[in-house]
Amino acid sequence: MIDGNTAKQGTKALNRPLLGVNFFAGDVTAGFGPYLAIYLLAQLHWSPQSIGFALALGSIVTVLAQTPAGALIDWTDAKRGLMIACVTAVGVAALTLVISDQKYAIYGAQTTMGVALAFLGPLIAAITLGVVGREAFTRQTSANQAWNHAGNVAAAGIAAGLALAGFVDGVFVLISVMCVGMIGCTLLIKPSQIDHEAARGGVAEDSTGQEKPSGFATILSDKRLIIFGASIVLFHCANASMLPLVSQKVASGGDTKSGIAFTSACIISAQFIMIGMAVLCGRTADSWGRKPLFLLAFSILPIRAVLYTLTDNSVALVAIQSLDGVANGIFAVLFLLIVSDVTKGTGRFNVAQGALAALVGVGASASNLIAEEIVQLSGYDTAFYFLAGVSLLGALIFATLMPETAQHARHDQNSGESPETP
Repeated sequence: MIDGNTAKQGTKALNRPLLGVNFFAGDVTAGFGPYLAIYLLAQLHWSPQSIGFALALGSIVTVLAQTPAGALIDWTDAKRGLMIACVTAVGVAALTLVISDQKYAIYGAQTTMGVALAFLGPLIAAITLGVVGREAFTRQTSANQAWNHAGNVAAAGIAAGLALAGFVDGVFVLISVMCVGMIGCTLLIKPSQIDHEAARGGVAEDSTGQEKPSGFATILSDKRLIIFGASIVLFHCANASMLPLVSQKVASGGDTKSGIAFTSACIISAQFIMIGMAVLCGRTADSWGRKPLFLLAFSILPIRAVLYTLTDNSVALVAIQSLDGVANGIFAVLFLLIVSDVTKGTGRFNVAQGALAALVGVGASASNLIAEEIVQLSGYDTAFYFLAGVSLLGALIFATLMPETAQHARHDQNSGESPETP
């Protein structure tokens, strides 16, 4: 259990080891993603269909592992040790890509990464909730995300430098180095700081003493989670393949070095905006509510997809990609806050988080598989138009069916008062 001094401190000051964990996690939890797409296309000369399968494989494995991962995180008190084991697995997978360019090795690395990522996001959220408590969760989560994006900026800058210097495998070595930093920061969090009951979201029984539903049953037991689940599937089906597609579009006329440098520039431009979005969410999510902010994130996706079809200029494409910072910056914070709102007091925060994150994986897998197939058959522009349509459908579902989950925002809306900005 968390002691009184730690709880008191958690409500006043940000937890620095958690900030460090999130800084290094910026590169670790991003996976191989667009860098792998560039590497497979320009360096190993894979077809778009094969690339789509390789990218989707990690997401598919994450989907399968996500709900059991959430249940294990709810159950175990060894959250630090589990975090270290998963980060180590990511580092080993990254080094595997440096050592071997064989298909079985790449598929194995993607599989390992997929399993580890099923644990890492929920583990960071659970440890955060267990260390700082619910009252400070919004503030610490927004700060965590800001540091996460800063870590992504630093890693992308280094990756670009390594690629331009001719070390095209350097991005994968960099991921393993970031893993070491993340492990070091994790060790700075004392086990006594983590309140494991708080990390689960509260007690795990209902008023009659019966155990609450788990896994996807948790989602199906609450209409809000069903609607939210459908929304995030469509959000990521629209969003996940955009950066890999535009990176491939540029790399198809160049080489691996220029492709990685372009991808890094896209990541950096978006991550700077994500830092601002994380700060915005930390200051306004409790007073404005979750819904208007999430709708803002949704509205960016179709705009970005259509703009990609209007130019082949690299500088313009980097500028367009920066809009991803608005969408993903908001999503990263709001996802955790909405799940925390809905599961408050149920003891199923991590199980619900895991099940919903599995749906994120479903959307991402579908995005990569379908979009790459469309590229193969009809070209990049058609794929981007398809993604724009998917995002509009998701925005419509969320806008019309999803209720507000923030308690203070609901109260202000019901009373007709204007919410105060902290």
